[in-house]
Parts: sequence; structure tokens; C-alpha cells
Amino acid sequence: MSDETDPPTPATPGPAGAAPPDAAPPPAVSGGAPAPADGAALVRRHLRFGWWTLLLFLLLGIALEALHGFKVGFLLDVSNSTRREMWRLAHAHGTLLALVHVAFAWTQSRGAAPLPGARLASACLVAASLLLPGGFFLGGLVTYGGDPGLGILLVPVGALAFALAVATTAWGVSRAPA
Repeated sequence: MSDETDPPTPATPGPAGAAPPDAAPPPAVSGGAPAPADGAALVRRHLRFGWWTLLLFLLLGIALEALHGFKVGFLLDVSNSTRREMWRLAHAHGTLLALVHVAFAWTQSRGAAPLPGARLASACLVAASLLLPGGFFLGGLVTYGGDPGLGILLVPVGALAFALAVATTAWGVSRAPA
């Protein structure tokens, strides 16, 4: 056996400055926006994420209603008012953020190219959608008297991510060509 490998094949000659046919796609354009080919993928990603999380939080709302309807003490006892409040906040914030994902996808689909800062806004929006409702839910899972559990510490981080996503999107909409 030999340790030799096939020699590299030279790139096919083409117009001056043209990339070879097997070259990687162009990098993101300046400002953190994905390259135009990534715009459709970004829209699809947020539509999928938004609609699936909306279903998840709809089901959580139905479960909360069922617990309330059957007068389950785990949720309705006076000593569990913190749990009830935390889980209600998880449901409300999760539902709101799911709809924001759909609105973000719609906003991104309006232009010929993704908005400036779209990649940062996308990542922050996904993080907020996990941290905000997740923090409220975990904070209500285990409570300490009238105080929520340690999961509540995720909420301020999620709120900052949400604020950054909204600010970045607003900035991108303001900078987008008319």
C-alpha cells in the first residue's frame, strides 16, 4: 500500500475573478445579514419555529385549563399561587414569541435581500423564545414559599435577547432600501 493521494486537480479556468464551480458559497454580506440565498431559509426557519412553538404553547394553555377545570391542587391551592402565575406567564410569553417569529419571517420576506442584522436578530429571537417561557416554566416547577425556583434567572437573559432582537430588526427595517 502506498501513502500517496491523488494530486489536486487544477480549477477550471473561467472569467477573471470567477470562483471555481465547487467553491463555497459567498460569505454573509456586511452588517450581519445573511447572503441573499440564505434569506428564504431564514424565513422558512422562523415560520417553522413560530408555528410549532405556537402549537406547543397552545397545548400548554389547554393543559393549564384542564388543571384549572379539574380543580387540581397542584396548580390551584393557595400555596401554589406562584406556580400558577409562573406557568401562566410561560404560556403567555411563549405564545407571544411564537407570533413574533411569524411576524419576523413576514418582515424578512418583504425585501429582495435579508435586512441588515438579520442573523443576529434571528439568533436572539430563538434564544428569547427558549429562555423567557422556559425560565417562567422552570421557576414554577419548584417554588420556595412564595418565591419562584432558580429557573426564573433565565428570564432577564431572555428579555435582553428579545429586546436585542426587536431593536436589531427595527434598525434593519430603518436601514433597508425602500
